[in-house]
Amino acid sequence: MNQQDAAPDHRDLNRHLDIFTTDPEVGAGLPLWLPNGSAIRDELERLARDIAQADGCQGVHSPVLAKRSLFERSGHWGKFADDMFPPMRVGGDELVLRPANCPHHALIYAASRHSYRQLPIRYNELAPMFRAERTGVLSGLGRVRQINLDDTHVFCRPDQVAAEAARALRSALRAQEILGLRVDYVRLSRRDASPAFLGETEQWQHAEQSLREAAHAVDLPSHGLDLIEVEGEAAFYGPKLDLQVRNGHDDTIATVQLDFNQPGRFDLTYDAADGSRQPVLMIHRGTVGSMERVVAALLERHQGRLPLWLAPVQACVMPVGPAQDSAARELVDALTAAGLRPRLEPEGSLGARIRASRQRRDSVMAVLGATDADRHQVQVTDIRSGFDGPVSRDRFVEALRSSHRDRTPIVNWPRPQAS
Repeated sequence: MNQQDAAPDHRDLNRHLDIFTTDPEVGAGLPLWLPNGSAIRDELERLARDIAQADGCQGVHSPVLAKRSLFERSGHWGKFADDMFPPMRVGGDELVLRPANCPHHALIYAASRHSYRQLPIRYNELAPMFRAERTGVLSGLGRVRQINLDDTHVFCRPDQVAAEAARALRSALRAQEILGLRVDYVRLSRRDASPAFLGETEQWQHAEQSLREAAHAVDLPSHGLDLIEVEGEAAFYGPKLDLQVRNGHDDTIATVQLDFNQPGRFDLTYDAADGSRQPVLMIHRGTVGSMERVVAALLERHQGRLPLWLAPVQACVMPVGPAQDSAARELVDALTAAGLRPRLEPEGSLGARIRASRQRRDSVMAVLGATDADRHQVQVTDIRSGFDGPVSRDRFVEALRSSHRDRTPIVNWPRPQAS
């Protein structure tokens, strides 16, 4: 058994970390995010927005409800009705909680006419989707009935597919690298002979080749990854590039999917150079993934001690005694003003406070004694890096601020200069 397999379950870690809770009045598979969990989610959403913006995506917002007829048109009702919540009758309409964002994004694209010169167009939304999971399969944050997904849909010309798929794959790999989550291989998920896959054979062959070209452009071996082709694993509407992890079974943690089904169902087109209207291609891309599954994976991968930029408590500030309370509060105020998440712990014995901070997996501990307050420094313990020693207050704040901003660990803590 390797270290990953031996990692504690995120539900066990949650008992000390207070990430989420559940309540029978809310229902199974519908976790309530506590302040610590909300802090992690906020950081993940910030990462997702940064990646989307860097890739030229435009933010959109769409409702979680739609008429049943929308999902009949998209094909979701015919394929996934058993996994969707039943319709709610409101007036003369049947409204359904959406299982995916793509039909809404298709309608946003269709709201305007687009020239070939405007493509590609990329819509990004981090929004909830709903799956009517059976009670017996629900599990912590790993399997829930509402998922909040970092979701982008790209509308492009056929000649842009390979480049757009490569862009999406690079971003997905970069996101996993920043998060510290491993990827074992990339799977090219292809169709087989089953009639469940929609579209013409030639169309599928061209799409699969475009994804091969995308994987080649990314140079997977330089990331230590292989491209493995598997028949029968495609979505019903097109082939995919899936980032896979082996955990006793294979899990998909991010994906790039081609879709020539929904553009046809929604009559999505662009004005070509010759003046004709041509069908657009749609790419579904996920980079960070669903907030629930990513947080569960992060807790287990890091055994609860998250990187500083993700940690709910980035600095636990502990005055040794009442005489250092003022200096401790000044430090907490400075950290807060720098956009950080400090926690002031003045009560109880210092040993008990340190033990509690370790159990909570606070990122850094900062203790202020009489000498530290006089010298405007703090005694820092950073368990992830192994550092334990004095750091000037201003440099301490700046080190944490830089680590948070850049999403990088503090490798060399700056020690106070000798007087």
